[in-house]
This record gives sequence, structure tokens and C-alpha cells, in this order.
Amino acid sequence: MEILSLIKKEYIVMLLAATPISELRGAIPFGISLGLSPLNSTIISIIGNIVPVPFLLILLEPIFKYFENVIGIGRILTWAKNKGMKHKEKIKKYSVFGLFILVAVPLPSTGAWTGCVVATLFKIKFRDAMIAIISGIVASGIVVFLLSYKVVSLL
Repeated sequence: MEILSLIKKEYIVMLLAATPISELRGAIPFGISLGLSPLNSTIISIIGNIVPVPFLLILLEPIFKYFENVIGIGRILTWAKNKGMKHKEKIKKYSVFGLFILVAVPLPSTGAWTGCVVATLFKIKFRDAMIAIISGIVASGIVVFLLSYKVVSLL
């Protein structure tokens, strides 16, 4: 924990929000536990969660293409694509709104990273994906903020 004490709390929260799995759902409560206000923790987490999005949207397709040829991983990617293609019409119809909902709902296996993967697999336009994902991040941040604020006020 000594290393963590040398790094500003805000940077730790922002970095945690930028990582997959935790994203802002973990970063907001963690920031509050470090002594940041719920609002500051939320704003920092939203910014941190947005930072990797354009890079992921640009880099995931070439990464997927590379890994399609790797034994084992290629089969998993093909399976995921085929499973998603069964619902291709529904996904195309609701793509941007569906992407927003996927990112906005603060549940396990949802969030910005998952949204970027889905946007890449279904070739959602960069601009549309950015708008949906960033809007979803903000909405999710508000939900987690309200839940965290309520929990903190009960303590």
C-alpha cells in the first residue's frame, strides 16, 4: 500500500475506471473509500472510463483479425461472431440504442469495454459507437453515483 500512498488518489481512481471488469462501477465506490467525495469520484471515474474508448474502437478490429489465426482463440472469436450473427437484424435495428443500454446498465459483463467489443463485432460506425458508449458511461456513472451517495449517507 506504500506505492499507492505516493500516487494521488484521483489518478488511482481514474486508472481503475479505465480498466476492464472494474470500470466506473468499481472506481466510484473505491474513490469514496479513499476519501474522495461521491461527486468527485464519479466525475473522475467517468473521465477515466471514457479515455480508453476511442483507442479500443480503433484497435480492436486489427487485434481480432490477428487473433483469428491463433489456435483456440480464433475458435472463440468465430463462435462469438456466429452467436451474435443469429440476432444480426435485431442488433442492426437497435444497434446504437442497444449499445447505449449495454454500457449504461451497471451489471457484470456490461460497460464500456464490452460496448467497444460489441461495436467492433457488429461494425457500428465509430461516431455512433462513441456517442452511444460515452452516453452509456455517463448514465451508468449517474446510477452508481446515486447508489454510492445513498450508501454513504446511510453510514
